[in-house]
Amino acid sequence: MFLVPDFKGFDFFPHGTRLNFMKFKDLCFFASLAAMALSLILIFTKGFNYGVDFTGGAMIEVRSTQGPADIAALRSKISALELGDVQIQSFGTPEDALIRIKEQPGGEEAQQEALKKVQGVLGEGYEQRRVEIVGPAVSSELRRTGTIAVLVSIIAIMAYVWFRFEWQFAVGTLVALAHDVLVTAGIFSLFQLEFDLSIVAALLTILGYSVNDTVVVADRIRENLRKYKRMDLNELLNLSINETLSRTILTGVTTIVVLIALFFLGGAVIHNFTFAMLFGVLIGTYSSIFIGAPILEYLGVKRETVIGSEAKTTG
Repeated sequence: MFLVPDFKGFDFFPHGTRLNFMKFKDLCFFASLAAMALSLILIFTKGFNYGVDFTGGAMIEVRSTQGPADIAALRSKISALELGDVQIQSFGTPEDALIRIKEQPGGEEAQQEALKKVQGVLGEGYEQRRVEIVGPAVSSELRRTGTIAVLVSIIAIMAYVWFRFEWQFAVGTLVALAHDVLVTAGIFSLFQLEFDLSIVAALLTILGYSVNDTVVVADRIRENLRKYKRMDLNELLNLSINETLSRTILTGVTTIVVLIALFFLGGAVIHNFTFAMLFGVLIGTYSSIFIGAPILEYLGVKRETVIGSEAKTTG
């Protein structure tokens, strides 16, 4: 007969933690509003460094058959073709390189001709592994549908929170999600990081992660509003955040560990995606505490409304 050891759970955070998050709510909230405004200014003035997905053009993935790819030599050869903006970067292993050619004036025939020129200067020292061409109509459609996907997701999430909780919770969630998306997009505009379909996917994932964290905190706030009918709202918000703090931090840390591994080991092609995810997880955790919760106090969430909704549900 085998004896099974009795493993007990380990508390990373002691019960009864009472960090005073609401002490900094005004500073953090208005700093976040300023960050959102600055991000909007950056987006409308500097714009984004759109990738081939959104601007049109060609992308060639090549592998050197004679050792590590010489990026400088490739850049020199292809720049001599005078094809406009050409981006060349390491990709995956040292032998791999990714070449992006912007859309050429003259339509698809001009794009094919530019592609042949690049393939000609590569010579026998490089093996072509993948070639993609995105036309202007397709790139414009991708840009439009990507924007719609993000906006529709925010609206659908807001509707869900409004249905499950009260309207004050829905407004708090809306502002928190808009904050996460705008500030992340603002960082990409500020540093002119390449913005393509993978970043749209990252923004949608950030929305899902952020709303999950926000709903957990909101659910505890609603539960405590019903439980502590005379507690000061500021104190109740602090209590609710502290009670979910262990779950919030442990979930965030495990997610960040995976993303860091992807960032350093996943290759250059997903660097921007994993960076967006890393930044989004951090800022999504921040917004659920310092944006979603304070808005409930600013809007004056009513205990009577919450208790009344409970009575309707159980009645």
